Amino acid sequence: MHNNVVIICDGEFPKTEYPRYLIRTADFIICCDGALVKFLRNSKAVFGQERLPDLVIGDMDTLSSAMQKRYADIIIKEDEQDHNDQTKAVRWVLNNLKGVECIRIVGASGGRIDHTIGNASLLMEYTRMFDLDGISIESVSDNGTIFPICDTTEIECGYGRSVSIFSPDNSLKIRSEGLMYPTDEVVFDNWWKATLNKSTAETVRLTFSHRSLALIVLD
Repeated sequence: MHNNVVIICDGEFPKTEYPRYLIRTADFIICCDGALVKFLRNSKAVFGQERLPDLVIGDMDTLSSAMQKRYADIIIKEDEQDHNDQTKAVRWVLNNLKGVECIRIVGASGGRIDHTIGNASLLMEYTRMFDLDGISIESVSDNGTIFPICDTTEIECGYGRSVSIFSPDNSLKIRSEGLMYPTDEVVFDNWWKATLNKSTAETVRLTFSHRSLALIVLD
């Protein structure tokens, strides 16, 4: 069983303890393409000893031919360009691993800003692309946690947590409980509209007017 899976992208490898703890305690670790180099460079600091990931996946455009040859036993090369390496990794997990309860993505930010935005927005897309019933998916960095929601939900984030909400659906209304600034009248027609909020209760409840897509960012 692989309950907790970590996917490491080729952005900024985490320096803080929480995302490193997630890597250390994962049941299965996948590196996206050139992220293998960063994983190998940091594995001793994370695990106390050098180790390999369980799998490397991607089109191999950022991994040298020498590295590809050396680690061929754990590499899956996927040349198709309709999806990025993060998506290829998520798809492989859902198609091949049993008992997955949580997919955590690290290293998806801190590099090119367009990659960061794209990787974050893909979390919402995965709720449409894949059957995630009973499986949580989130992106974790040194600066916070990002995850998608697609309907009314309660977020146990704790009191005083920074909370931002993004949605591409300008017809969506989200009634909030437990936030300093209510979102009831927010029109999601630009990215900043429901950002920089703060929780005023241990649990934040967000009630959707209809099933849709939204992205939550916690500090």
